[in-house]
Amino acid sequence: MHTAYLRQRDSRPVEVAFRVVPVEGVAKYVVVVTRTASTRSREEIETMLEGPQAQREIDAAVADLAAHTTSGPESRRRQDRRRRLSRVHDASVRIGSSLEVNDTAQELADLLVPDLGDLVTVDLAEAVVVGDEPTRMVGGGRPHLLRSAISSASGAWLGKVLMPGAPYPVLPDSTPLREIQMGEVITLDRASVVSALGDGDLVEQLVPPFAYSVTVAPLIARDLVLGHLTVWRDEQPEAFQEDERKLLAEIASRAALGIDNARRHNRELRAAVTLQERLLPSATTSSDAVSTVGIYRPAGKGAGIRGDWFDVITLPSLRVALVIGDVVGHGLSATATMGRLRTAIQTLADLELDPAELLAHVDELVQRLGAEAPTEENPVGATCLYAIYDPLTRQCTLASAGQLPAVAMHPGGSTEFIDVLPGPPLGVGGVPFESKTVELEPGSVLVLYTNGLLAPDHEDSETGLDRLRARLDSLNDPGRSLEAMGNSLLSDLGSKPTGDDIAFLLARTRAVASDSVANWEYPAEPDSVALARRDIMEQLRVWGLEDEALDTELVISELVTNAVRYTGGPVGVRLIRDNVLICEVTDSSNTQPRLIRANATDEGGRGLFIVAQCTTRWGSRYGLRGKTIWTEQPIT
Repeated sequence: MHTAYLRQRDSRPVEVAFRVVPVEGVAKYVVVVTRTASTRSREEIETMLEGPQAQREIDAAVADLAAHTTSGPESRRRQDRRRRLSRVHDASVRIGSSLEVNDTAQELADLLVPDLGDLVTVDLAEAVVVGDEPTRMVGGGRPHLLRSAISSASGAWLGKVLMPGAPYPVLPDSTPLREIQMGEVITLDRASVVSALGDGDLVEQLVPPFAYSVTVAPLIARDLVLGHLTVWRDEQPEAFQEDERKLLAEIASRAALGIDNARRHNRELRAAVTLQERLLPSATTSSDAVSTVGIYRPAGKGAGIRGDWFDVITLPSLRVALVIGDVVGHGLSATATMGRLRTAIQTLADLELDPAELLAHVDELVQRLGAEAPTEENPVGATCLYAIYDPLTRQCTLASAGQLPAVAMHPGGSTEFIDVLPGPPLGVGGVPFESKTVELEPGSVLVLYTNGLLAPDHEDSETGLDRLRARLDSLNDPGRSLEAMGNSLLSDLGSKPTGDDIAFLLARTRAVASDSVANWEYPAEPDSVALARRDIMEQLRVWGLEDEALDTELVISELVTNAVRYTGGPVGVRLIRDNVLICEVTDSSNTQPRLIRANATDEGGRGLFIVAQCTTRWGSRYGLRGKTIWTEQPIT
């Protein structure tokens, strides 16, 4: 206990005892004063009050008493401020839970209102919003900033201040602007801000009405100035204190890391999406076999890019291959695997294999990729459906590796799933794939899709398939374009981000007119070569293609001659008129034809060389029995 001497309100001196008590969580102390029964006379106490040493003790005691007394409005305001700062500090550690830049900015703005300010704005560099690194600017001009978030204590926006998404106007050069750009925390009153801006329109856009003070803190992460945080006060009477400025700078630093993490995530996601989209074919195609529309939409927030893909591959003899697939996993590794599988399928498609045989080869490839992949990565696997449509026969042959069944929308109005026995997903191995052939009328729409189209995520596949079939049935209108149909399917899913990629392919079938195709069959006899030449020449005359007669005659002679000499059984010849002239010769042999260059003294071996010189391309494909050699010639 200490002794001090005070004067009461009635001016009488009094001796008191006081002690200093530390309070937990407070940097200073509380002075507890107790009046004591003094043994000194009034005159002695008056003398003590007039002494300099006593006066210093009294002044210190009174100052501490005034500063730390437990009652009074000033004390309550200080306690309220400490509580506000404590709440803000505790809540600031939760900033950055989102991987969206604008969401993180809004979290920051909402956190500071109303404890630290009445209106809070967060402005970010345009480059940051799209995932790129910002460039440092010093001085006036266009700041390349966007208003990313705003929060008001009253719940209403004040005046004409910039709204979220609005770009910053051109700013005049000023000392406060340069300080902000250099990463300093500054506090200004309204008059200083208005003086720095100068222009009345700028003041309306950037200064809330009735605001009287502002603190601006930079958002800096990894030595990059991402933007700035602005806290305005127009109702709170207190000016910004030093501890508030320090707390604001600390919160801005934490928030900047969260914003930068979201920026980097968006950059990686954008790179993966761009890679995925570049690996996909054109969204719209048109050929003699089908017209197609493919749609791909990446997964939503935080889900990461997946490996969904579709493909349309043009095959010889006017046929077309339709592909839909979904790679296991997500991220760039899934995208890379998708690119490798798409390339492999395109290469195998050129061999014109049966869909089941093609999937068997792809399955072996996926097993090899899985064996080569690092053990810490996601396992390599995929589902896939491969279909070949022939506009000449109007038949579609499909095979599935764990993919959802395709849907056929018939022009008559009916809609049905094509029940293909699904094999295991690619990479499992050990089980053969099976093909199924169905006939499709011209104008039918074939729908291939991944499971993202079945959303929502919590729904079982049977319910999702029933809903998809009902929706496609309502869209089954021959007059409806494929683009409109695809947009309707997407709109059903809403704008809410999904947890999986969405990829689907719509293909409307076509048929080749019967008068553009001619077929013949000949016995495997030498006389058949002359008969084939005669029939071909007559058909070219009917089509008005006499200019192509010489080359076509040579091609047919060589191919039919080889079929008669080296195979048994009948020889089939087919001529197809399109934008090119297609010749096909079918025999019963499974021997692969090979182009060789004969020596000058060789008697044979020049047949396929002549065929290659007379055509733009040629090849062969195998059927259930035998093979077909085809050629293409330009029509002049």
